[in-house]
Amino acid sequence: MRSVAGALIGLLLTAGLSMHLLGTATLPLALVAPMGASAVLLFCVPASPLAQPWSVIGGNTISALVGIACAKAIGNPLLAAPLAGSLAILVMFLLRCLHPPSGAVALTTVLGGPAVHAAGFGFAFVPVCLNSALIVLVALVFNNLTGRRYPHTQQSMLKNVHATRDPVPTARIGFTKEDLDAALARYGQVLDISRDDLEEILLETEAQAYGRRFGVITCGAIMSKDAVTVRPGMPLAEAWTLLRRHALHALPVLDKAGHVVGVVGQNDFLHHLGLDDYQTLGERLRGVVGHLFGLRGDRPAKVVDIMHRHVQTVAADDPIAELVPLMSNRGLHHIPVVDARGIFAGVVSHSDLLAALFEGKLMEPA
Repeated sequence: MRSVAGALIGLLLTAGLSMHLLGTATLPLALVAPMGASAVLLFCVPASPLAQPWSVIGGNTISALVGIACAKAIGNPLLAAPLAGSLAILVMFLLRCLHPPSGAVALTTVLGGPAVHAAGFGFAFVPVCLNSALIVLVALVFNNLTGRRYPHTQQSMLKNVHATRDPVPTARIGFTKEDLDAALARYGQVLDISRDDLEEILLETEAQAYGRRFGVITCGAIMSKDAVTVRPGMPLAEAWTLLRRHALHALPVLDKAGHVVGVVGQNDFLHHLGLDDYQTLGERLRGVVGHLFGLRGDRPAKVVDIMHRHVQTVAADDPIAELVPLMSNRGLHHIPVVDARGIFAGVVSHSDLLAALFEGKLMEPA
């Protein structure tokens, strides 16, 4: 239903805005039919490499230009149409903007009739490029508002977060990025799935196989239930005291209802005190403005001002195999655990996971 709603909103806004911008009351002159196929990719499979912004906008526009050139060079549509479709595919491959509906765009420019032919090369930009840009803009807003990452940028789970030459821990025994690249090269065909999604599926398969072989131990079974937490409005001095008193590296930040709204750690305090060199441009500009105008905005006094708001959590009934890539590959040391209602239930750490794996190995039959 999310995909259906997205396609409806995407096509409706694309058509309406195109008619308004072009100053026409005739829909066929403002909206090209292949946008329906583009909507399928953008709102049903937005993670597909074939549905990314450059693929949609570049593929449709370039295919229209190729189609118009073929129509002008070859008078016989029976030859011009197949040539336009095939050449459009070739150019999209070369420019890395393969988009299936663009093949229909190339045919439309050849078979679209007198109105399309009269528009000439301008048809590739208005309405084809205009339609493509508008529907991509709608897809960007809609997908992100409904919990989908778009554009779907590559985010490898096998990237070493410590910036050393060592492979990530799971790749020292399991498969590496180079193994996956070699397998894809031997496969030799176009996959309608992003490389990072394929990588994640393979890692999930390994975790599933581990659970089937060794039995399922849940995060709830190994987590620390008597966890030390803080509230967003707690003064930093109190939070630091708790951190040091309990010899912890990070503290979950909970709202009044018990939901995890952030995490504050030792690095956040170091960053706040100016002992961390890795400041963003925005942070440095705010610091300069604060010093110039006497606004001490670079000296927050509460947890909410320095905490990390984007927190990775796991469910209490998730198998501990889910923790391995998060802790070993992404470098997370403490992960909050939530119950079925999303309420904080505890924390699982490196030591909890290590102990569980050790005990699980001891329980294996000899």
